[in-house]
Amino acid sequence: MDPSKSASAPPAGWADEKSSMAHAPPPPYNDQPYPGYPQPGPGYPGYPPQQQGYVPPPQYGGAPYGQHPGQPNAVTVQPTVFVTQGPLTNPVNDYLCYSIFTMLCCCLPVGVAALIYSISAREANHVGDQMGAERSSRMARTLNHVALGIGIGFMVLTIVYVAVMSSMFN
Repeated sequence: MDPSKSASAPPAGWADEKSSMAHAPPPPYNDQPYPGYPQPGPGYPGYPPQQQGYVPPPQYGGAPYGQHPGQPNAVTVQPTVFVTQGPLTNPVNDYLCYSIFTMLCCCLPVGVAALIYSISAREANHVGDQMGAERSSRMARTLNHVALGIGIGFMVLTIVYVAVMSSMFN
């Protein structure tokens, strides 16, 4: 590198004005969109007519615009059919009373979860979903048993604690 030249200085022959980019000017405007193809005129499809005002659309064999000959004027709409099942003939046990008891008397958080599954089992019974009703019923029963076990265990521990504390102060 030459120490007499600065790395940030412009090169020799640089002008402050913008130089021409050495590009050719754009081509002149051509009225014909596709060179080499004939210009569309009257008689070509899609060429606008020279008439002024509204021109009705063409008729095909006497049928109104948009319809083919032999097509009926009215459109028949088929009714929508919804397939639903009724309530189960042998509903699954939903353990709703058991869930309310465990929620109020044993363990509130697990009892709430059991109550939610009990209601889900009841709704599945009502719409006829046998598999969903069995699954929700089984989960509600399991949660109810867990909540009852927690409640009984807590009661036993409370009785033992009270008995021990009362014997210490006597």
